[in-house]
Amino acid sequence: MFSSPFSTLTKNQEIRLTRALFFLVVLCIAVLQYLDQFLINDTCSGGIIAFELAGDLETAGSYLNSWGEKGKIAVSLGLGIDFLFPIAYSLLMAILIHKLNTLLWFKRSFFIVGNVLIWAIFLAGIFDYIENIGLINLVLGNTDQFWVSVAFYFATIKFFIILVVFLYILINFCLFLIKKQLK
Repeated sequence: MFSSPFSTLTKNQEIRLTRALFFLVVLCIAVLQYLDQFLINDTCSGGIIAFELAGDLETAGSYLNSWGEKGKIAVSLGLGIDFLFPIAYSLLMAILIHKLNTLLWFKRSFFIVGNVLIWAIFLAGIFDYIENIGLINLVLGNTDQFWVSVAFYFATIKFFIILVVFLYILINFCLFLIKKQLK
């Protein structure tokens, strides 16, 4: 029912895919961090994440108005890059779950949890796209509470899923290291 989309990959393919995705994620993060510096000011101290989680039209509008021309170019470029980033981070996190799940939980009942989280992180990527559509509408001047709410709710759910998946990876990686030490 919830099988891993990576189960047919060879070990060599897994390694190459993981390395490529890791490089792509790091590159996206570096570019997004660079662009974010143009969004941080006295009004918007949290950059793009504050904009994603603004929650109300007045706050989102004040962020947009505080950015000026450079900031609006930076947010537009960042939103463009953020159409590649969800593919990269969701695939990277999913393959890490797959690897840890196979090493630690294969043929055990807990295995299903990892497989569900693989699909959940893909859902987070989809939510990231929906959130981006809301933000793009705001940047383009469609200042409606609907778009602020779309961005806020989808970003909130996305961040929650990413947090759960990150904790799963971290805890299972620690379990893997402990298991390796005990052998």
